[in-house]
Amino acid sequence: MPARLLPGHPVADKILTQVAADVTTLRATGVTPSLATILVGDDDASAGYIRIKQRHATELGFTSPHVHLPATATQADLHHVIDQFNTAHDVHGVLLQHPLPTHLDHERALHHLDPDKDVDGMHPTNMGRLALGLPGPTPCTPAGIEALLDHHHIPVAGRHVVILGRGATLGRPLALLLTQKRPTADAAVTVIHTGVPDWTAHTRRADILIAAAGVPGIIQPHHIRPGAVVIGGGVRYAGRRLLPDVDERCADIAAAITPRLGGVGPTTVAMLFRNALHAARR
Repeated sequence: MPARLLPGHPVADKILTQVAADVTTLRATGVTPSLATILVGDDDASAGYIRIKQRHATELGFTSPHVHLPATATQADLHHVIDQFNTAHDVHGVLLQHPLPTHLDHERALHHLDPDKDVDGMHPTNMGRLALGLPGPTPCTPAGIEALLDHHHIPVAGRHVVILGRGATLGRPLALLLTQKRPTADAAVTVIHTGVPDWTAHTRRADILIAAAGVPGIIQPHHIRPGAVVIGGGVRYAGRRLLPDVDERCADIAAAITPRLGGVGPTTVAMLFRNALHAARR
């Protein structure tokens, strides 16, 4: 039997419906949540992502101030814009669109951002909060994966989760998130990468396999245990074409799997706005 699909859109719709209701309640108290965005350069894909986020912001009742810097902007130019948003009392969250032009240092810019306005949850302070189980914005893609598993009634607690990929945006924070003690987490988590000899021996033992390598097609059907749950988190793009980590033929082996399109992506966007709402409440 083909695997049960685990689409992200119903999960995102549920989250965003609650966010919209909470925004209405917050606005009634005189606070209008605001998610600011910063784009540097003229990358078409990045500009498209910003437009999507601005559209969502309008639909949800957020204000969405935006600054578009030229590709020739300096690090000081970028930090100046971040400073303005850091000190603006009517801006609650800030999104710095990645990637930046190659002459700019994304890590330095991220460090310059007020961690309480970091809606991506990637500031070192917020990564520390996550590691210690303290309140703060949670990285969006890991949080979206946890919500997706919960929505589709995939049990996680006590199960063996294998994450292929150790990146700071997905693999590492997801491992921290899924080992925390709560019903939607509390898993036994193994983090592996392509530098691990015979990494496929680990993936074939997983109850839940999460691909977070960013290597197109790295997970093939013979890499997974029959009946496992497979989540495709890592992607790359060839132009506008999305190239997922998980080969589509894995659907013939897995019990449940995210679709090639509309899986983790929608939940990531939903978590971005949930983080921005929580920032406005604070």
